[in-house]
Amino acid sequence: MDYSIIKNYRMPGEFEPHDGCIMIWPVRQGSWPYNGRDAQKAFMEVAKAIAKSEKVYMLADECHIEEVKNSLKENMEAVIIESDDAWARDVGPTYVVDDKGNRMGINWKFNAWGGSFDGLYMHYDKDDKVASRFLKYTGDMIFDAHPFVLEGGSIHSDGEGTILTTEACLLSKGRNPSMTKNEIEDILLKTLGGKKVLWLPCGIYNDETNEHVDNICVFTRPGRVVLAWTDDKNDPQYEMSRRCEEYLLQQKDAMGRAIEIVKLPIPSTPVLVKESDLQGYVFEEGEDVREAGERLAASYVNFYISNKSVIVPQFGDVNDETAVNILQKEFPGRTVCPVKADVILLGGGNIHCITQQIPKGGK
Repeated sequence: MDYSIIKNYRMPGEFEPHDGCIMIWPVRQGSWPYNGRDAQKAFMEVAKAIAKSEKVYMLADECHIEEVKNSLKENMEAVIIESDDAWARDVGPTYVVDDKGNRMGINWKFNAWGGSFDGLYMHYDKDDKVASRFLKYTGDMIFDAHPFVLEGGSIHSDGEGTILTTEACLLSKGRNPSMTKNEIEDILLKTLGGKKVLWLPCGIYNDETNEHVDNICVFTRPGRVVLAWTDDKNDPQYEMSRRCEEYLLQQKDAMGRAIEIVKLPIPSTPVLVKESDLQGYVFEEGEDVREAGERLAASYVNFYISNKSVIVPQFGDVNDETAVNILQKEFPGRTVCPVKADVILLGGGNIHCITQQIPKGGK
């Protein structure tokens, strides 16, 4: 890779100004029951909350584009780009900007969270082309990072040179197995304008993405993070969250600051797949299959920061309101918008996973 064209760029914090947000219309029958009927309603609730302060681009293939156009509201635009599923965070571009206002999108290689080793579906060629096709649509510059495998949900930036990730994901055998940790870190620093990578050991229990960082710990501003938390010693998440806390307390960020940690509780009751949830799926050969009793990776950390709001998932749990209150204190200049998101969670991710911000910048 030729890093010279990207050396003066940096990945902004999500809390910095946006020009818009990318989403993808959910129709994959192995992720969204009944052709995405309920998922589409949930996605639209997220899109409406975001569109109050920034434009939403909703991607869909030609077969579904008219359906999308009929569903969209003010400040939303339908774009014909096909995909294999609807995880805009992971298949969309990761944006970087420079101090002159220029913007560039990074096109990582996508292999469905693990390829032939432990990927979630076998055919992902369309997903792998989403980033480049969208960048061509908007006219933004493209940095092609192929063959390096990465998903947008596996990294988070403070905008000042500190990159958060998890060892569980980036060092997994299904991503870049021939590379060392130092080699992977070097690529992150060069592509994202980073000065330091913080390697959390793990993520949320049973997260099928190999424990993406955007489900366990994210920056709310430089030097400060929210960390998914539980005080239940019988919950497997108990030790996982404490390992992350212990690591962060020993670290400084790229600017030499200690990391302030705000604990954000996970739902008090684990969210499990119910027998009734299994109706309406159609799975392809080689696709990961849902099972009754399976624990889903529910986390309030999987929120999206828009220009004026924070859109946070809700699970019908007693900790829903607690999470909203904590986040409202963290983002006093934004309105926290709770959105019922159990349907999105059933697909394997949540609000942050289905969104990808486009930071403010030129082309």
